[in-house]
Amino acid sequence: MTRKSFIFTSESVSEGHPDKVCDRISDAILDAFLSEDPLARVACETFATTNRVVIGGEVGLTDEAKMPRFMASVPDIARACIKDIGYEQDKFHHATCEITNLLHEQSAHIAQGVVGGDRDEGAGDQGIMFGYATNETDALMPAPIQYAHAILRRLAKVRKDGTEPLLRPDAKTQLSVRYEDGKPVGVTQIVLSTQHADESQTSSDVRAIVEPYIREVLPAGWVTDETEWWVNPTGTFVIGGPDGDAGLTGRKIIVDTYGGAAPHGGGAFSGKDPTKVDRSAAYAARYLAKNVVAAGMAERCTIQLSYAIGVARPLSIYADLHGTGLLDPSQIERAIPKVMDLTPRGIRTHLELNKPIYARTAAYGHFGRAPEADGGFSWERTDLAGALQKAII
Repeated sequence: MTRKSFIFTSESVSEGHPDKVCDRISDAILDAFLSEDPLARVACETFATTNRVVIGGEVGLTDEAKMPRFMASVPDIARACIKDIGYEQDKFHHATCEITNLLHEQSAHIAQGVVGGDRDEGAGDQGIMFGYATNETDALMPAPIQYAHAILRRLAKVRKDGTEPLLRPDAKTQLSVRYEDGKPVGVTQIVLSTQHADESQTSSDVRAIVEPYIREVLPAGWVTDETEWWVNPTGTFVIGGPDGDAGLTGRKIIVDTYGGAAPHGGGAFSGKDPTKVDRSAAYAARYLAKNVVAAGMAERCTIQLSYAIGVARPLSIYADLHGTGLLDPSQIERAIPKVMDLTPRGIRTHLELNKPIYARTAAYGHFGRAPEADGGFSWERTDLAGALQKAII
């Protein structure tokens, strides 16, 4: 039987976390290429450490003559990201850190499976992708990860607008949420480590800054006298970001998805154009799972898709309603292909993914965000719920 009473923990990291700095740069480069060419191919990886950023991977444009100009712009894109995040430290500053661009053209052997001839629809790689939704929050996301993200977004806002000038960009938080009868009802542990400006600031000083914002974000009644607080538990945290710890694109895949509450296929998202099903099919799986729950077919839903490189159609579709469904999961599996084309091109078209909408996904989660007018977070729409219901009848 599924447990009804338990404590579950998820973590989030801020936009200034070293890995998230790298995700942001990789996705900003992707956006720049897609702004020029919606059919651009990008697989961009970033590494950051003290006073240095290294960018590598493979890229391609329909008009190859434009490539030198875009290659020349890569360092400026990286510096703009670092500046917007807020790094102006002696050993990691947007104006002075060394940027090395090692991007090169896409492998012809990979490209042949995605474009050209009969294989125009092919997936960019093999793999398995998962999507998940639960009705325990309004965003149909697991509560621990959703509120962990919300805390760090709130702290980033007051840092960047000058309300809290002693906060710095690097931070991470962790929430342990208590469930009763399968629903989140409170927080037993709150962990927050945030970079700050002055070595004289104690953990208590930092808690005094952040606690009002944390209480503001969490639902009423979730923080009680029994809730344990662990704010900067090791003490001073002034040296942060890539100066304090190296960063790499794609290392926060659980933070990016469901905080461990659902499976993950293993592929990272950031820096990959939407021909890469690691990204686009994971978005599609979330879209499908969210619409199943939004349609009232289940309280929880997991969707798995699988692909082979160069093959258009998904090899398998799997649904799990976790014992909360009003119908057999196999009915949903049969309905899904009727309402959405799950070839890579079909996903890109349905969700309008060939747009520069990715830098905004690089921190605070790819899921549980509001759909935006320009197509950002289109996979969070619930416009497929009616079609799913009709396909099952």
